[in-house]
Amino acid sequence: MSGIHKGPGAALAGDSYLIPDALFKDINDGSTWTFAISRLSDALKLPDLSTRHGLKKVHTRFNEIYKKLNAAYNAGRHEGNEKVMGAVVGMMAKMCSDAILRDKLFEKGMLKKIIPLLDLDSTRHLALNALVMVTHHGGEQARVEIARQLNKTLVKLVQDFPDDPKAVEFAIVTMDHATEAVIGNEHPPSPVLVKEIDVRSVLVATVAALRKPTVSYTLTSHALNLLVSAPHHCPAIFKAVPGLSRLIIAFLRSKNINIRATAMAALLRLQIAESEPDAMHFDPNRLMAAAAAGPPEHLLDIAIDYGVERSDLQVMLKAMSEYTQAIMSAMRDRNMYALGKKLEDLTQRAEYVIAEGGLQNAQGRFVGADVLGDVPFTRWTDALPLCVQALRAKGSIADLDAADILEMKFLYIRKRLPEAIALGHVAIKRNPRLAYAYYVISMGANVEDGLCAVKKGLKCPRITPFIRYQMLWRATGHAGERGISILQSAREGDMAARAEGTAFLMSAWEDAKTFISEAPPDTRHMLRMIGWYVLLTILIRGPELSEDLRELDPARRKIQTSLDFMEFVGHSVKRTQVNLTRELVLNLYTPAAREWGALMERFDKLDRRRRTGEAARTSSPLPDDDLSEWLGNISIDGEHADHNHHACGGHASGPQLPAAAETSNYELYRCSWCGNPSAVLRKCGGCGKTRYCDGGCQRLHWTDHRNECKPRDG
Repeated sequence: MSGIHKGPGAALAGDSYLIPDALFKDINDGSTWTFAISRLSDALKLPDLSTRHGLKKVHTRFNEIYKKLNAAYNAGRHEGNEKVMGAVVGMMAKMCSDAILRDKLFEKGMLKKIIPLLDLDSTRHLALNALVMVTHHGGEQARVEIARQLNKTLVKLVQDFPDDPKAVEFAIVTMDHATEAVIGNEHPPSPVLVKEIDVRSVLVATVAALRKPTVSYTLTSHALNLLVSAPHHCPAIFKAVPGLSRLIIAFLRSKNINIRATAMAALLRLQIAESEPDAMHFDPNRLMAAAAAGPPEHLLDIAIDYGVERSDLQVMLKAMSEYTQAIMSAMRDRNMYALGKKLEDLTQRAEYVIAEGGLQNAQGRFVGADVLGDVPFTRWTDALPLCVQALRAKGSIADLDAADILEMKFLYIRKRLPEAIALGHVAIKRNPRLAYAYYVISMGANVEDGLCAVKKGLKCPRITPFIRYQMLWRATGHAGERGISILQSAREGDMAARAEGTAFLMSAWEDAKTFISEAPPDTRHMLRMIGWYVLLTILIRGPELSEDLRELDPARRKIQTSLDFMEFVGHSVKRTQVNLTRELVLNLYTPAAREWGALMERFDKLDRRRRTGEAARTSSPLPDDDLSEWLGNISIDGEHADHNHHACGGHASGPQLPAAAETSNYELYRCSWCGNPSAVLRKCGGCGKTRYCDGGCQRLHWTDHRNECKPRDG
């Protein structure tokens, strides 16, 4: 049987490895880990594990090298030499920076060698450090296995050693890496696995660890990453953890906008399971009843100040009346061209005016041509293709625009949205200033294409108030979601991503403010837009806001007004994702800021020091830091290979810009013509300063830009 034997010689014979007694004396509790690893490596004649060249040698000699390490571990355990056991685990952890070697070591049972070391005072930090290394580089399967076998052990360790900051930090980082592999994926995990890895206990232990006044940046950032992984697939567990929602909301006061975006994304995901779509059941009878009764006095004053005739209710009722008259007239005179011109106007004036329907008998059944006689259509929407045909026959530019608008409307009503969008693209090639075509294109699933479409549409000279408000509504949602997504997934130190994400948020914020100030107070989208405005204000301004959010008192009043109008008109208040998130944040923001203010202050201080490189210059070495440095240092062709971390976790890769300068250049990521935020704008070939979505935006801007377009120097 192969093994390592103590003896006077140092020769290797077959599978029997002889180690001199002096080596076991050298590798004792008094030596550092790097010294122990170096001495054992020399004795076993292993390649240099800190270089890629050395790891390549391990590939070719894996079986031989593993036998040596396994035998050394067993010998150390037999002799009670904890340092030898730890040194072996340290070398295996180093090998895990290579994915193939990691998988081979896991197949060999590496985890079984780490677990016993967690119970020993002398090796606990090393074992935890090794787990950090393994999960940092580990694939999903390895991380899931660690979560299954070790989460409960690590939770207990955090509870048993609350005053050991290094042990707690390593445990939290490991649980972050391992647990996220289960609950942080797009597809939901099995309930059995969620229960097995004990997600609730992990979250509870993480929250408790963050209450310590000495938490490090690494612990806090990984804790946040772990906590925000839970809402999507484990919302019930997340909500059952005391204080967890307040903690995530507290991160909205961080000075780091990536952290704020990460927290906001988690809060939005938390509501998905309980949210409902923002769908409206259109009831014309309810609208007419509301108009006949009139609004309460406090709403009447608001409607008068805005202009009663411009209110959503009055515009809708007037359009409905005109629609009925136009349909009846067309059934008498069969003038489909006149009907088409009227329907084009109504389509762009109000929502839900053109809908499926027709003449009904006393029993409420639709009647057809056999009853009505020689009529051009029996269902109202069947008139649209006939109108399109009549308009195209006339052939003027205005008639062609009207025909495209009605055909897109018909396709949308008949739930043929892809065809409507395709027609929209054709229409803007003919007339790049047809606002309705951009509106239809924005209904597609692609957020960036939709945002670009509405931004272009908002610049069209002939745009009705209704289409304008619909575009502002879509632009806000598209840009808000995209900005949060970019910021939360930005890599460590990626200032371009921060500026780009901020450009999207600023675009959404501006459009939300415009909608709130210009749209009718009774419009059904007002509540949602105020919700976006609240969330975006908190996200953009961060700690500039007071703890009691008094800056948002006007928004709170507008929320109540919107709710009152919706009750008056008969619009049901939906439990949408934005509405639920807005309610949660406004309700818990002040207690969250007070409960976790000290943590945010410490985290921001540590974050600033990390960015400026101050942390590296002033931090004092902690025990086992020599091992941490060795485990994290793989030399590739003479240079260090930095691992890319998300903005909410990991270590700094070097000095960074101060927080105040992170997002100051966000305007560079917005089109100079339509204001669309994007990372792939084209610069003006003349001055090189203005930026555009495409040639279309550049041509439309040229009249304004030509006088200031000066060639670049040189």
